[in-house]
Amino acid sequence: MVSSQFTNATFLPFASLAALFSATAVEASGGNTSQSLGTLRLPAQAQAIDSAQIASIPSVAPPSEYNGTTVWVPPGTTRQGLKDRPFLVFDPEFLEIIGHEPKLAVIAESEKDPLFHEAVVWIPATDEVFFAQNAGAPDAGTGLNKSAIIQKVSVAEALQVASGNKTGHVKVETVTSDPPVVNPNGGTNYKGNILFAGEGMGNMTASALYSVNPRPPYNATILVNNFYGRQFNSLNDIGINPRNSHIYFTDPLYGYFQAFRPPPALPVQVYQLNPETMAVTVAADGFDQANGITFSPDGKSVYVTDTGANHGFFGYDAARPATIYRFDVAHDGTFQNRMTFAFADNGVPDGIHCDSKGNVYAGCGDGIHVWNPSGKLLGKIFTDGPAANFQFVGDGKLVICAETRLYLALVAAKAAPIH
Repeated sequence: MVSSQFTNATFLPFASLAALFSATAVEASGGNTSQSLGTLRLPAQAQAIDSAQIASIPSVAPPSEYNGTTVWVPPGTTRQGLKDRPFLVFDPEFLEIIGHEPKLAVIAESEKDPLFHEAVVWIPATDEVFFAQNAGAPDAGTGLNKSAIIQKVSVAEALQVASGNKTGHVKVETVTSDPPVVNPNGGTNYKGNILFAGEGMGNMTASALYSVNPRPPYNATILVNNFYGRQFNSLNDIGINPRNSHIYFTDPLYGYFQAFRPPPALPVQVYQLNPETMAVTVAADGFDQANGITFSPDGKSVYVTDTGANHGFFGYDAARPATIYRFDVAHDGTFQNRMTFAFADNGVPDGIHCDSKGNVYAGCGDGIHVWNPSGKLLGKIFTDGPAANFQFVGDGKLVICAETRLYLALVAAKAAPIH
């Protein structure tokens, strides 16, 4: 049995979370929540990061020493302290998300092989979560000669490990589809099946979207593998429009950047697939490297991450985008009114998802960053290194892929509906 402290029953209702910090202190500061961060009554695994304290610091490292590619330790904290209390509160609104007793636990890990990378998909019917190994990573040995693998774990078992009711780690099972998904990357739940973005391999195995049965024998169907005869570059991530159930997917150059796909034959674009007609159209362009994609719960907005600062084997350029863009979504599914939503201060924003209230979560260089719908950074779930992707696995639970570590985070936020 899972300990009751790991269920939503112990989380305070959103309306009562204001009791977690001193109202009198807020009034004394003139309503300035930045000044009142030091008065917050925080959960045991949380700590406040006060913007007023880090706006001006005694010494700012030169770009040759820090440019967002390594973990930054704010003044007054230590790296071990960030790991000990990984829920970093930048704004009191974050308390509504993490709740009264959040927890972050490692449920599986590997020594060097980045087994826990992308395509985090939860299947409610079996309460299992699927994810993919890093394709093209030297420590994985994947890419041109060996495809990355798909794996799964039981959410119920993960809860037992996180609660201490089960020693060791959760059992990680390899899933072999038929036909195999070649170098899987992004994924999403779609009408009970899993949609995987396969990056392809070499010149002849084209990048493709696959629909995979989440139960044995894991039979798979290729939905689309070309744009009117031209190979995609290396399909990366998938989002479902909740208004019309159309499938949107991104196509950056990471297969080429990691030496297992040929030079690009198409621009970096976001595509729209109509599942009724199977027609593919271009939804948006103008990106350096379009990567993650997700829709707001009401379908009125779509968020696309641009990870152009990271060019794989070609190097990192901090002057290029590490940016989330937001578009308005018209009723016909087209994207309009592109705007800059947020810039990730550490690494690049990779996988991206929303909770039921429309807050935006992205996997970045030091963990999961969370913004409200206005683009204000509320807080972080610190993983002490890159967390490429993650997913809600029911209300109040997040499985986070952090390359060599797999985490379960227990919070108060509810998942956006699955379409």
